[in-house]
Amino acid sequence: MDFKEYQNKAKETALYPEKYKVIYPALGLGNEAGEVMGKIKKWLRGDDGDGEMSEDRLELLKGELGDVLWYLSVLASDLNLSLEDVARENLDKLQSRKERGLLKGDGDKR
Repeated sequence: MDFKEYQNKAKETALYPEKYKVIYPALGLGNEAGEVMGKIKKWLRGDDGDGEMSEDRLELLKGELGDVLWYLSVLASDLNLSLEDVARENLDKLQSRKERGLLKGDGDKR
C-alpha cells in the first residue's frame, strides 16, 4: 500500500462533523502521539522487566503508530495536502540538511 491509497482509505473512515474539519484530526494526532510517548515512557521505566522491548509492548506501539498515521493522513486530507507530497518534501528537506551538515541543531530554516 502506498500513501495515496492509505490516505484515500483513511478518508472513508473519517466520521466527524464538518465544522471540526482540521481541528478534530489535529487534536487526535496530539492525543495519539502522547499515547506513543506514554508507552515508551513505561518501557523506559522498566515495566517490561529486563529493559528489552517486549513483543506485547511492540504490538501496542504498532497500534498507536497506526493511529498517529491515520490522524496525520486525515489532517493532511482536510488541508487538501497529499500525504505523499508531505513525505517527499520532508525527506528532501532532511537530505538537503544532511548534505549541508545541518541535521543537528534546531530551527526550521536550516
